[in-house]
Amino acid sequence: MTRSEALFERACKVIPGGVNSPVRAFGSIGGTPRMICSADGAYMKDEDGNTYLDLVGSWGPMILGHNHPAVREAVIKACEDGLSFGAATGREVEMAELICSSIPNIDMVRMVNSGTEAVMSAVRAARGYTGRDKIIKFMGCYHGHADAMLVQAGSGVMTAGIPDSAGVPKGCTQDTLSAVYNDADSVKTLFETFPDEIAAVIVEPVGANMGVVPPKKGFLESLRALCTKYGTVLIFDEVITGFRLGFTGAQGYFGVDADLVTYGKIIGAGMPVGAYGGKREIMKCVAPSGAVYQAGTLSGNPVAMAAGIAQLTILKDHPEIYERLNEKGDWFYGEVKKIAEESSAAQGTSCGSLGCLFFTDVPVCNYADAKTSDTSLYAKYFNHMLANGIYLAPSQFEAMFLSDAHTKEELERVLDLMREFFACCI
Repeated sequence: MTRSEALFERACKVIPGGVNSPVRAFGSIGGTPRMICSADGAYMKDEDGNTYLDLVGSWGPMILGHNHPAVREAVIKACEDGLSFGAATGREVEMAELICSSIPNIDMVRMVNSGTEAVMSAVRAARGYTGRDKIIKFMGCYHGHADAMLVQAGSGVMTAGIPDSAGVPKGCTQDTLSAVYNDADSVKTLFETFPDEIAAVIVEPVGANMGVVPPKKGFLESLRALCTKYGTVLIFDEVITGFRLGFTGAQGYFGVDADLVTYGKIIGAGMPVGAYGGKREIMKCVAPSGAVYQAGTLSGNPVAMAAGIAQLTILKDHPEIYERLNEKGDWFYGEVKKIAEESSAAQGTSCGSLGCLFFTDVPVCNYADAKTSDTSLYAKYFNHMLANGIYLAPSQFEAMFLSDAHTKEELERVLDLMREFFACCI
Protein backbone atom coordinates (compact mmCIF):
# COMPACT_ATOMS: atom_id res chain seq x y z
CA MET A 1 0.00 0.00 0.00
CA THR A 2 1.34 3.43 -0.94
CA ARG A 3 1.48 6.25 1.59
CA SER A 4 -1.26 8.11 -0.32
CA GLU A 5 -3.47 5.02 -0.12
CA ALA A 6 -2.77 4.60 3.60
CA LEU A 7 -3.53 8.27 4.29
CA PHE A 8 -6.73 8.06 2.28
CA GLU A 9 -7.81 4.97 4.21
CA ARG A 10 -7.30 6.91 7.43
CA ALA A 11 -9.05 9.97 5.99
CA CYS A 12 -12.19 7.99 5.11
CA LYS A 13 -12.66 7.21 8.80
CA VAL A 14 -12.60 10.84 9.93
CA ILE A 15 -13.46 12.99 6.85
CA PRO A 16 -16.64 12.52 4.73
CA GLY A 17 -15.53 10.69 1.60
CA GLY A 18 -11.94 11.07 2.71
CA VAL A 19 -11.65 14.55 1.19
CA ASN A 20 -12.43 18.08 2.33
CA SER A 21 -13.92 19.10 -1.01
CA PRO A 22 -15.72 16.86 -3.52
CA VAL A 23 -13.58 18.17 -6.40
CA ARG A 24 -10.59 16.37 -4.88
CA ALA A 25 -12.30 12.98 -4.94
CA PHE A 26 -11.28 10.33 -7.46
CA GLY A 27 -14.68 8.63 -7.49
CA SER A 28 -15.45 9.45 -11.13
CA ILE A 29 -12.07 8.43 -12.47
CA GLY A 30 -11.14 5.55 -10.13
CA GLY A 31 -8.19 5.03 -7.85
CA THR A 32 -7.05 6.92 -4.80
CA PRO A 33 -6.45 10.68 -4.47
CA ARG A 34 -2.79 11.59 -4.44
CA MET A 35 -1.87 13.17 -1.12
CA ILE A 36 0.21 16.21 -2.06
CA CYS A 37 2.95 17.30 0.30
CA SER A 38 4.70 20.09 -1.60
CA ALA A 39 4.65 22.17 -4.77
CA ASP A 40 7.05 24.47 -6.57
CA GLY A 41 6.82 26.21 -9.92
CA ALA A 42 4.81 24.03 -12.29
CA TYR A 43 5.17 20.85 -10.23
CA MET A 44 3.63 19.10 -7.23
CA LYS A 45 5.00 16.19 -5.21
CA ASP A 46 2.95 13.56 -3.39
CA GLU A 47 3.62 11.71 -0.15
CA ASP A 48 5.16 8.81 -2.08
CA GLY A 49 7.76 11.01 -3.75
CA ASN A 50 6.06 11.13 -7.16
CA THR A 51 6.33 14.43 -9.05
CA TYR A 52 3.56 15.73 -11.30
CA LEU A 53 3.37 18.55 -13.81
CA ASP A 54 0.36 20.40 -12.41
CA LEU A 55 -2.39 21.66 -14.73
CA VAL A 56 -4.82 22.46 -11.91
CA GLY A 57 -2.85 25.11 -10.00
CA SER A 58 -5.03 24.95 -6.88
CA TRP A 59 -8.01 25.52 -9.20
CA GLY A 60 -6.62 28.67 -10.75
CA PRO A 61 -4.90 31.06 -8.34
CA MET A 62 -1.33 29.88 -8.94
CA ILE A 63 -0.97 32.09 -11.99
CA LEU A 64 2.72 32.70 -11.20
CA GLY A 65 3.31 29.05 -10.36
CA HIS A 66 3.50 27.37 -6.98
CA ASN A 67 5.56 28.80 -4.12
CA HIS A 68 6.63 31.97 -5.90
CA PRO A 69 9.58 33.46 -3.95
CA ALA A 70 8.11 36.97 -3.61
CA VAL A 71 4.78 35.63 -2.37
CA ARG A 72 6.48 33.22 0.02
CA GLU A 73 8.63 35.96 1.51
CA ALA A 74 5.63 38.26 1.93
CA VAL A 75 3.80 35.50 3.83
CA ILE A 76 6.78 34.77 6.08
CA LYS A 77 7.16 38.44 6.95
CA ALA A 78 3.43 38.81 7.66
CA CYS A 79 3.48 35.72 9.89
CA GLU A 80 6.24 37.25 11.97
CA ASP A 81 3.85 40.10 12.81
CA GLY A 82 1.02 37.77 13.88
CA LEU A 83 -1.47 35.48 12.17
CA SER A 84 -4.84 37.10 12.86
CA PHE A 85 -6.05 40.18 14.71
CA GLY A 86 -9.81 40.34 14.24
CA ALA A 87 -9.31 44.06 13.79
CA ALA A 88 -8.77 46.53 10.94
CA THR A 89 -5.31 46.49 9.32
CA GLY A 90 -3.32 48.54 6.87
CA ARG A 91 -2.88 45.59 4.53
CA GLU A 92 -6.60 45.25 3.87
CA VAL A 93 -6.73 48.95 3.00
CA GLU A 94 -3.80 48.49 0.62
CA MET A 95 -5.51 45.51 -1.02
CA ALA A 96 -8.79 47.42 -1.43
CA GLU A 97 -6.98 50.41 -2.93
CA LEU A 98 -5.10 48.13 -5.32
CA ILE A 99 -8.32 46.56 -6.59
CA CYS A 100 -10.33 49.78 -6.77
CA SER A 101 -7.57 51.66 -8.56
CA SER A 102 -7.12 48.86 -11.09
CA ILE A 103 -10.67 47.84 -12.01
CA PRO A 104 -12.49 50.86 -13.52
CA ASN A 105 -16.02 50.06 -12.32
CA ILE A 106 -15.14 48.93 -8.79
CA ASP A 107 -15.51 51.87 -6.41
CA MET A 108 -15.60 49.90 -3.17
CA VAL A 109 -14.71 46.34 -2.18
CA ARG A 110 -15.33 44.12 0.86
CA MET A 111 -12.92 41.31 1.77
CA VAL A 112 -14.35 37.92 2.72
CA ASN A 113 -12.93 34.41 3.14
CA SER A 114 -13.93 32.45 0.03
CA GLY A 115 -15.57 32.67 -3.36
CA THR A 116 -18.74 31.13 -1.93
CA GLU A 117 -18.93 33.86 0.71
CA ALA A 118 -18.26 36.54 -1.90
CA VAL A 119 -21.14 35.34 -4.10
CA MET A 120 -23.54 34.93 -1.18
CA SER A 121 -22.76 38.46 -0.03
CA ALA A 122 -22.96 40.02 -3.50
CA VAL A 123 -26.39 38.48 -4.11
CA ARG A 124 -27.57 39.78 -0.73
CA ALA A 125 -26.26 43.25 -1.57
CA ALA A 126 -28.06 43.18 -4.94
CA ARG A 127 -31.31 42.20 -3.26
CA GLY A 128 -30.90 44.87 -0.60
CA TYR A 129 -30.11 47.53 -3.19
CA THR A 130 -33.01 46.70 -5.54
CA GLY A 131 -35.58 45.62 -2.98
CA ARG A 132 -36.27 42.57 -5.16
CA ASP A 133 -35.94 38.84 -4.44
CA LYS A 134 -35.45 36.84 -7.64
CA ILE A 135 -32.09 36.07 -9.21
CA ILE A 136 -31.12 34.47 -12.50
CA LYS A 137 -28.26 32.00 -12.77
CA PHE A 138 -27.17 29.77 -15.63
CA MET A 139 -27.25 26.01 -15.87
CA GLY A 140 -23.76 24.66 -15.38
CA CYS A 141 -22.36 27.84 -13.81
CA TYR A 142 -21.14 27.18 -10.27
CA HIS A 143 -21.22 29.99 -7.73
CA GLY A 144 -20.24 28.23 -4.53
CA HIS A 145 -22.30 26.17 -2.13
CA ALA A 146 -24.60 28.83 -0.66
CA ASP A 147 -28.16 27.50 -0.55
CA ALA A 148 -29.63 29.82 -3.19
CA MET A 149 -26.95 28.82 -5.72
CA LEU A 150 -27.39 25.04 -5.43
CA VAL A 151 -30.08 24.76 -8.04
CA GLN A 152 -30.57 22.02 -10.63
CA ALA A 153 -32.22 23.38 -13.77
CA GLY A 154 -35.51 21.89 -14.90
CA SER A 155 -36.45 20.99 -18.45
CA GLY A 156 -37.20 24.57 -19.39
CA VAL A 157 -35.83 28.00 -18.62
CA MET A 158 -39.02 28.92 -16.80
CA THR A 159 -38.44 26.34 -14.09
CA ALA A 160 -38.04 27.89 -10.66
CA GLY A 161 -35.33 26.63 -8.35
CA ILE A 162 -35.23 23.01 -7.28
CA PRO A 163 -32.58 22.27 -4.62
CA ASP A 164 -29.62 20.34 -6.02
CA SER A 165 -28.40 19.22 -2.60
CA ALA A 166 -29.92 17.49 0.37
CA GLY A 167 -30.32 19.86 3.30
CA VAL A 168 -31.37 22.83 1.17
CA PRO A 169 -35.02 23.77 1.84
CA LYS A 170 -37.09 24.51 -1.25
CA GLY A 171 -37.80 27.94 0.17
CA CYS A 172 -34.13 28.87 -0.17
CA THR A 173 -34.19 28.41 -3.93
CA GLN A 174 -37.76 29.38 -4.83
CA ASP A 175 -36.52 32.74 -6.10
CA THR A 176 -33.63 31.30 -8.14
CA LEU A 177 -34.38 31.13 -11.85
CA SER A 178 -32.28 29.14 -14.32
CA ALA A 179 -31.34 30.22 -17.82
CA VAL A 180 -29.28 28.63 -20.60
CA TYR A 181 -25.67 29.81 -20.86
CA ASN A 182 -24.94 31.47 -24.20
CA ASP A 183 -28.69 31.88 -24.86
CA ALA A 184 -29.68 35.51 -24.28
CA ASP A 185 -33.26 34.78 -25.35
CA SER A 186 -33.70 32.47 -22.35
CA VAL A 187 -32.78 35.40 -20.11
CA LYS A 188 -35.03 37.80 -22.00
CA THR A 189 -37.97 35.43 -21.48
CA LEU A 190 -37.40 35.42 -17.73
CA PHE A 191 -37.24 39.22 -17.64
CA GLU A 192 -40.45 39.50 -19.63
CA THR A 193 -42.14 37.12 -17.19
CA PHE A 194 -40.82 38.83 -14.03
CA PRO A 195 -40.07 42.41 -15.18
CA ASP A 196 -40.10 44.00 -11.72
CA GLU A 197 -38.91 41.08 -9.57
CA ILE A 198 -35.35 40.22 -10.64
CA ALA A 199 -32.66 41.63 -8.35
CA ALA A 200 -29.61 40.19 -10.11
CA VAL A 201 -28.26 38.15 -12.97
CA ILE A 202 -25.14 36.24 -11.92
CA VAL A 203 -22.89 34.62 -14.48
CA GLU A 204 -19.45 33.16 -14.91
CA PRO A 205 -18.29 35.31 -17.85
CA VAL A 206 -16.43 32.22 -19.02
CA GLY A 207 -18.20 29.05 -17.95
CA ALA A 208 -15.39 27.25 -16.11
CA ASN A 209 -17.25 24.78 -13.91
CA MET A 210 -18.73 22.70 -16.73
CA GLY A 211 -15.37 22.33 -18.36
CA VAL A 212 -14.50 25.59 -20.15
CA VAL A 213 -17.27 27.19 -22.19
CA PRO A 214 -16.43 30.65 -23.59
CA PRO A 215 -19.24 33.17 -24.12
CA LYS A 216 -20.57 33.53 -27.64
CA LYS A 217 -20.05 36.89 -29.29
CA GLY A 218 -22.62 39.32 -27.96
CA PHE A 219 -23.87 37.13 -25.08
CA LEU A 220 -22.35 39.15 -22.24
CA GLU A 221 -23.29 42.41 -23.96
CA SER A 222 -26.91 41.18 -24.11
CA LEU A 223 -26.89 40.49 -20.38
CA ARG A 224 -25.56 44.00 -19.74
CA ALA A 225 -28.30 45.53 -21.90
CA LEU A 226 -31.11 43.51 -20.29
CA CYS A 227 -29.95 44.33 -16.77
CA THR A 228 -29.73 48.03 -17.61
CA LYS A 229 -33.21 47.98 -19.17
CA TYR A 230 -34.86 46.28 -16.19
CA GLY A 231 -32.89 47.96 -13.39
CA THR A 232 -31.24 44.68 -12.40
CA VAL A 233 -27.76 44.21 -10.94
CA LEU A 234 -25.34 42.32 -13.22
CA ILE A 235 -22.91 40.22 -11.20
CA PHE A 236 -19.81 38.73 -12.81
CA ASP A 237 -18.53 35.77 -10.82
CA GLU A 238 -14.82 36.17 -11.51
CA VAL A 239 -13.57 33.65 -8.98
CA ILE A 240 -11.95 31.87 -11.95
CA THR A 241 -11.40 34.65 -14.51
CA GLY A 242 -10.52 37.55 -12.21
CA PHE A 243 -6.86 38.63 -12.57
CA ARG A 244 -6.34 35.59 -14.84
CA LEU A 245 -7.55 36.53 -18.32
CA GLY A 246 -5.86 39.87 -17.72
CA PHE A 247 -5.34 42.22 -14.81
CA THR A 248 -8.86 43.60 -15.25
CA GLY A 249 -10.29 40.10 -15.60
CA ALA A 250 -13.16 39.15 -17.87
CA GLN A 251 -14.58 42.67 -17.76
CA GLY A 252 -11.48 44.06 -19.43
CA TYR A 253 -10.97 41.01 -21.63
CA PHE A 254 -14.47 41.20 -23.12
CA GLY A 255 -15.09 44.93 -22.65
CA VAL A 256 -18.28 44.48 -20.61
CA ASP A 257 -18.80 46.12 -17.22
CA ALA A 258 -20.69 44.42 -14.43
CA ASP A 259 -22.30 46.18 -11.46
CA LEU A 260 -20.80 43.80 -8.91
CA VAL A 261 -17.84 41.43 -9.23
CA THR A 262 -16.79 38.51 -7.03
CA TYR A 263 -13.25 37.25 -6.56
CA GLY A 264 -11.73 34.21 -4.88
CA LYS A 265 -8.40 32.76 -3.92
CA ILE A 266 -6.41 34.40 -6.73
CA ILE A 267 -6.43 37.66 -4.74
CA GLY A 268 -4.72 35.74 -1.92
CA ALA A 269 -2.23 33.94 -4.20
CA GLY A 270 -4.04 30.71 -3.28
CA MET A 271 -4.71 31.45 0.37
CA PRO A 272 -8.31 31.31 1.71
CA VAL A 273 -9.75 34.67 0.69
CA GLY A 274 -12.44 36.25 -1.43
CA ALA A 275 -13.92 39.65 -2.15
CA TYR A 276 -16.88 41.36 -3.74
CA GLY A 277 -16.99 44.88 -5.03
CA GLY A 278 -18.62 47.24 -7.46
CA LYS A 279 -20.50 50.47 -7.80
CA ARG A 280 -20.43 52.75 -4.77
CA GLU A 281 -24.20 53.12 -4.55
CA ILE A 282 -24.60 49.35 -4.22
CA MET A 283 -21.66 48.72 -1.90
CA LYS A 284 -22.74 51.51 0.46
CA CYS A 285 -25.78 49.33 1.24
CA VAL A 286 -23.44 46.94 3.09
CA ALA A 287 -23.12 47.21 6.88
CA PRO A 288 -21.99 49.24 8.69
CA SER A 289 -22.69 51.81 5.95
CA GLY A 290 -26.09 50.32 5.13
CA ALA A 291 -28.68 47.75 6.12
CA VAL A 292 -27.28 44.70 4.26
CA TYR A 293 -25.54 42.71 6.96
CA GLN A 294 -22.35 40.75 6.26
CA ALA A 295 -19.45 40.12 8.62
CA GLY A 296 -16.42 37.89 9.20
CA THR A 297 -13.82 37.69 11.94
CA LEU A 298 -11.15 36.52 9.49
CA SER A 299 -12.10 38.81 6.61
CA GLY A 300 -9.03 40.72 5.40
CA ASN A 301 -6.71 38.31 7.22
CA PRO A 302 -3.27 40.00 7.31
CA VAL A 303 -1.35 36.96 6.04
CA ALA A 304 -3.75 36.36 3.14
CA MET A 305 -3.65 40.08 2.30
CA ALA A 306 0.15 40.05 2.24
CA ALA A 307 0.19 37.08 -0.13
CA GLY A 308 -2.40 38.64 -2.41
CA ILE A 309 -0.76 42.06 -2.50
CA ALA A 310 2.55 40.43 -3.47
CA GLN A 311 1.02 38.45 -6.33
CA LEU A 312 -1.26 41.20 -7.66
CA THR A 313 1.54 43.77 -7.54
CA ILE A 314 3.76 41.51 -9.66
CA LEU A 315 0.93 41.00 -12.14
CA LYS A 316 0.12 44.71 -12.31
CA ASP A 317 3.75 45.77 -12.73
CA HIS A 318 4.50 43.12 -15.35
CA PRO A 319 1.76 43.03 -18.00
CA GLU A 320 4.09 40.93 -20.13
CA ILE A 321 3.15 37.99 -17.88
CA TYR A 322 -0.37 38.08 -19.33
CA GLU A 323 1.01 38.42 -22.85
CA ARG A 324 3.17 35.33 -22.32
CA LEU A 325 0.38 33.43 -20.61
CA ASN A 326 -2.28 34.11 -23.23
CA GLU A 327 0.12 33.44 -26.09
CA LYS A 328 1.03 30.17 -24.39
CA GLY A 329 -2.66 29.37 -24.01
CA ASP A 330 -3.43 30.16 -27.65
CA TRP A 331 -0.64 27.86 -28.80
CA PHE A 332 -1.19 25.01 -26.34
CA TYR A 333 -4.97 24.85 -26.57
CA GLY A 334 -4.74 25.34 -30.30
CA GLU A 335 -2.70 22.12 -30.45
CA VAL A 336 -5.21 20.41 -28.11
CA LYS A 337 -8.01 21.38 -30.51
CA LYS A 338 -6.06 19.96 -33.45
CA ILE A 339 -5.65 16.66 -31.60
CA ALA A 340 -9.35 16.65 -30.79
CA GLU A 341 -10.36 17.51 -34.36
CA GLU A 342 -8.51 14.46 -35.67
CA SER A 343 -10.85 12.33 -33.57
CA SER A 344 -14.62 12.16 -33.73
CA ALA A 345 -14.71 11.67 -29.95
CA ALA A 346 -13.45 14.99 -28.56
CA GLN A 347 -13.77 18.76 -28.56
CA GLY A 348 -11.25 21.32 -27.35
CA THR A 349 -12.29 24.65 -25.85
CA SER A 350 -10.32 27.53 -24.39
CA CYS A 351 -10.18 31.15 -23.35
CA GLY A 352 -6.78 32.63 -22.58
CA SER A 353 -4.95 30.34 -20.16
CA LEU A 354 -8.09 28.28 -19.44
CA GLY A 355 -8.90 25.20 -21.45
CA CYS A 356 -10.71 21.87 -21.56
CA LEU A 357 -10.80 18.65 -23.55
CA PHE A 358 -14.36 17.31 -23.77
CA PHE A 359 -14.88 13.70 -24.80
CA THR A 360 -17.92 14.33 -27.00
CA ASP A 361 -18.61 14.80 -30.68
CA VAL A 362 -20.96 17.70 -29.89
CA PRO A 363 -19.61 21.29 -30.02
CA VAL A 364 -19.85 22.54 -26.44
CA CYS A 365 -21.71 25.84 -25.99
CA ASN A 366 -23.67 25.19 -22.79
CA TYR A 367 -24.26 22.76 -19.93
CA ALA A 368 -26.44 20.36 -21.93
CA ASP A 369 -23.68 20.06 -24.55
CA ALA A 370 -21.04 19.47 -21.87
CA LYS A 371 -23.14 16.71 -20.30
CA THR A 372 -22.94 14.66 -23.51
CA SER A 373 -19.30 13.94 -22.65
CA ASP A 374 -18.15 10.35 -22.17
CA THR A 375 -16.95 10.44 -18.56
CA SER A 376 -15.66 6.86 -18.70
CA LEU A 377 -13.36 7.85 -21.57
CA TYR A 378 -12.21 10.88 -19.59
CA ALA A 379 -11.37 8.52 -16.71
CA LYS A 380 -9.11 6.48 -19.00
CA TYR A 381 -7.49 9.66 -20.28
CA PHE A 382 -6.97 11.03 -16.77
CA ASN A 383 -5.29 7.85 -15.56
CA HIS A 384 -3.08 7.67 -18.66
CA MET A 385 -1.86 11.19 -17.98
CA LEU A 386 -1.48 10.66 -14.23
CA ALA A 387 0.59 7.52 -14.79
CA ASN A 388 2.91 9.64 -16.93
CA GLY A 389 3.29 12.43 -14.37
CA ILE A 390 0.60 14.89 -15.49
CA TYR A 391 -1.87 16.06 -12.84
CA LEU A 392 -5.28 17.01 -14.27
CA ALA A 393 -8.59 17.72 -12.57
CA PRO A 394 -10.21 14.39 -11.54
CA SER A 395 -13.40 15.36 -13.40
CA GLN A 396 -14.41 15.90 -17.02
CA PHE A 397 -16.20 19.10 -16.05
CA GLU A 398 -13.26 21.16 -14.79
CA ALA A 399 -10.67 23.40 -16.41
CA MET A 400 -6.97 23.14 -17.12
CA PHE A 401 -5.02 26.14 -15.84
CA LEU A 402 -1.70 27.28 -17.27
CA SER A 403 0.74 29.33 -15.22
CA ASP A 404 3.71 31.53 -16.02
CA ALA A 405 5.89 28.72 -14.67
CA HIS A 406 4.90 26.22 -17.38
CA THR A 407 7.44 26.00 -20.18
CA LYS A 408 6.76 25.19 -23.80
CA GLU A 409 8.90 22.08 -23.48
CA GLU A 410 6.79 20.81 -20.58
CA LEU A 411 3.59 21.49 -22.47
CA GLU A 412 4.98 19.76 -25.58
CA ARG A 413 5.33 16.67 -23.41
CA VAL A 414 1.69 16.98 -22.36
CA LEU A 415 0.67 17.19 -26.02
CA ASP A 416 2.75 14.14 -26.90
CA LEU A 417 1.01 12.16 -24.15
CA MET A 418 -2.38 13.32 -25.44
CA ARG A 419 -1.47 12.16 -28.94
CA GLU A 420 -0.30 8.85 -27.52
CA PHE A 421 -3.62 8.37 -25.73
CA PHE A 422 -5.71 9.20 -28.80
CA ALA A 423 -3.60 6.88 -30.93
CA CYS A 424 -4.02 3.89 -28.64
CA CYS A 425 -7.39 4.41 -26.98
CA ILE A 426 -9.69 6.27 -29.39
